Amino acid sequence: MDKVVFTNGCFDILHRGHYELLKYCKTLGNVIVGLNSDESVKRLKGQQRPINTQEDRKFALECCKYVDQVIIFEEDTPYETIKLLKPDVLVKGGDYIMSDIVGTQHAKETIIFDYVKGYSTTETIKNIGDR
Repeated sequence: MDKVVFTNGCFDILHRGHYELLKYCKTLGNVIVGLNSDESVKRLKGQQRPINTQEDRKFALECCKYVDQVIIFEEDTPYETIKLLKPDVLVKGGDYIMSDIVGTQHAKETIIFDYVKGYSTTETIKNIGDR
């Protein structure tokens, strides 16, 4: 049986950095993505976000060949989801440090995936606004 691999985020506007993270996760096993709800994104990123609704973000992730399942969570962190899933591997993007990653005690292994430079939803939105 494949390992259960969990990663999470807002995934508001999908870009190469997201796809590289998901592709890496898929090399490790079955990928479950925890997706911040619309209200959770607003609390974390501000009232102008998300750009895309949770239903649209979920649909886009489900269309990605690297994703096996998407779970929307309402909290600011996926702690409760991780606690329930008990994934084999927890993967976070390179803008995190190990001590800031929630739920590590409920995963067998935690990996920080190298940040893909030049790709950020916040920067993408800023660049669109500057045009």
